Amino acid sequence: MQILHTIAELRTLISGKRREGARIGFVPTMGNLHSGHIALVHEAKRHADFIVASIFVNPLQFGANEDLDSYPRTLAEDSTKLADAGCHCLFAPTVAEMYPQGGNSLTRVSVPALSDQHCGASRPGHFEGVATVVTKLFGIVQPDVAVFGRKDYQQLAVIRQLTDDLCLPVDIIGVATERAESGLALSSRNGYLSDHERQQAATLYATLNQLADRIRAGERNYPELEESGNQALEQQGFQRDYLHICHAHTLQRATSIDNQLVILAAAKLGKARLIDNLELTLNPA
Repeated sequence: MQILHTIAELRTLISGKRREGARIGFVPTMGNLHSGHIALVHEAKRHADFIVASIFVNPLQFGANEDLDSYPRTLAEDSTKLADAGCHCLFAPTVAEMYPQGGNSLTRVSVPALSDQHCGASRPGHFEGVATVVTKLFGIVQPDVAVFGRKDYQQLAVIRQLTDDLCLPVDIIGVATERAESGLALSSRNGYLSDHERQQAATLYATLNQLADRIRAGERNYPELEESGNQALEQQGFQRDYLHICHAHTLQRATSIDNQLVILAAAKLGKARLIDNLELTLNPA
């Protein structure tokens, strides 16, 4: 596996692969990789001939008092995992390489309708940072297909929307969330959890499943269900951020006539802010 740190090097490599007729797959990450990330690489290999993964801790998507400085950076270990998975190239640029003029005067990409709610309301500017760096990475790598995890459900929706709106020739693929045996969604931030907190954290997904069962059983008072879910999480030691029952495509709050739903949740446990989601399809009335 080649490890490149500059845009010029990567563009030269990609140009050569395209001349050979290769289809380019792309897996953007912030590193500290786990098996969920590796599953994205394997999925990319199903759709493309040459796979590029990126590792870049993007400062634009971190707000004040968030964990930019402490976010785990494990490039050596990540490189080994990617090579073992059959990734062909790792692009690991510096902040100066990605934003040579700094971030203040940088052109930004915004997807307002999807970005201002849920995690966007809790983390102002976060999705603008995500949309900007993903658009820039798409311009650098010029992939035919890009693969993202469905754990970051709102992020995936934002990326699908910007790709459609800007007519970018990239197929976006979402991959099911990888989970521990307990049900806890795998996340780079799980490393912030103590052993005891890791056991507690599994109740986040369990709570979403309990709410889904109640919806399937016919309950439609979604605000009441949301509050019930938040209270259940607080009883398990979580600090609530949000728990919303939404239309699966628009991410607007669900109504009683919606059949395609997603339950989105974020909550804090110890030093970790955890997110998860559960999609469900209801039979038409």
